[in-house]
Amino acid sequence: MLRRGAPVAALAFSSLAWLLAGCTQGPDFASPAPPKTKGYTASGEALPGMAESGGKGEAPAQHAEIGARVVNDWWTLFRSPELNRIVKQALADSPNIAQARATLAQAQEQTIAAAGRLLPQADFAAGVGRQAVAVQPNGTKRHPVPTDVFSIGGTVSYALDIFGGLKRQVEAQEALADVSQYQLAAADLALTGNVALQAITVASLRAQIKTVEDILAEDEKNLNLVKTAQAAGTGTLVDVTNAQSQLDADRTLLPPLHQQLSVARHALAVLVGQTPGDWSPPDFDLSALTLPKDLPVTLPSQLVRNRPDILAAEAQLHVASANIGVATANLYPNVTLNGSIAQDATQLGRIFTGQYSGWSIAANLAAPVFHGGTLKAQQRAAIDAYQAALAGYRQTVIQSFGQVADALQALAHDQEAVASQSQALATAQEALRLARLSFSNGNTGILQVLDAERLAQQAQLGVVRAQAQRYLDTAQLFVALGSGWWNTPPTLPPPPKPAAGT
Repeated sequence: MLRRGAPVAALAFSSLAWLLAGCTQGPDFASPAPPKTKGYTASGEALPGMAESGGKGEAPAQHAEIGARVVNDWWTLFRSPELNRIVKQALADSPNIAQARATLAQAQEQTIAAAGRLLPQADFAAGVGRQAVAVQPNGTKRHPVPTDVFSIGGTVSYALDIFGGLKRQVEAQEALADVSQYQLAAADLALTGNVALQAITVASLRAQIKTVEDILAEDEKNLNLVKTAQAAGTGTLVDVTNAQSQLDADRTLLPPLHQQLSVARHALAVLVGQTPGDWSPPDFDLSALTLPKDLPVTLPSQLVRNRPDILAAEAQLHVASANIGVATANLYPNVTLNGSIAQDATQLGRIFTGQYSGWSIAANLAAPVFHGGTLKAQQRAAIDAYQAALAGYRQTVIQSFGQVADALQALAHDQEAVASQSQALATAQEALRLARLSFSNGNTGILQVLDAERLAQQAQLGVVRAQAQRYLDTAQLFVALGSGWWNTPPTLPPPPKPAAGT
């Protein structure tokens, strides 16, 4: 009820604001303990650097340094200025990164909005109207008299949050902002990894195309040699047909490689936020890339603090934990303090005279009595959601360890593959030399030469592909380790400052 008197509402309200200190419900979140595993791979499985050095032409051996810290900007280890430039451009212009930034900014603003509910809420109100009050029920026989009514004043309300429901809501929103931040970091990491992989793919395909072109040149030499032998009477039409067939078959290798190269180049354009028709990537050369020799590998216990997808899953687990507190607090009473002060008058000129002022202070309590089991069910649902988030977190951790293990094993086997392919190429080239010598002396036919040449060609392509795979698997290892983003996150915007006033 509005009472007339001195404007003491503000003083009375401030004297009540500190009462009834809250008791926050629900569990206090703690980060899950890191896995106790000591290694990424099973006992007996090789790691990079454990394989023996290969033959001539093999790339340098790589060595895994368990426990070493991954350097910032891991892609710079390939020592390619073009790759560094493309990664920088992609981080600046990618629509995916721009979307993740905006999502993070939105989550941060929503956190500020949620935190504002913990403070007193003040509002200003003003009104003008016209009313007529019937007085006949009081015994006065007259018609209602229309009257103008003017009012101006303010209200203040403050939710005491005794059981911490609002605090848990703020905590949940802060954790959601953390989810968005780690998702932005994950987008950064995925983008840099994809740019590096596509750049290496371009270099690999260009090397394969060059190898096939060299093979075709050798095929044409063989065809000319056989035609010359036929003209001299030492060769047959069958020999010419076989040589031509080999040339035609090898020509079919080029179109698929050119198609794959186009796809990789288009993918790079998309990654940097450009259309393939407006932007073309540089022509990466495999020989211009440096294969990192030393591979810093994070300790298993530290991986959960390095990978942004794991940290995002942990933040989501924090959200579920806070929501348990929100659902639990809803089982208890809510207490809200309300205060108002107003000036009312029937004439606009008298509204500020003080003769028509009034104020009120009230405390409202709302306690749940019967909701058909809804509140308890919501609490149980929140607990179930936490268990689901915990299972999702554990699955993310397990998958992350699996990806690192796969990358380490791939690099160990890549070293063996390069050694084997290099040895196979050396053997095939020697066999081809002997076959050509025997053919020129008339001891064997062209079929033996073509068979030896086919083995040498396959070995040449195998070496190029094996060497390129080492670069690809190296990049995938750095991505699997969650490398670099936590040191200098260039795309993480600073948290927005709280806005003044409302």
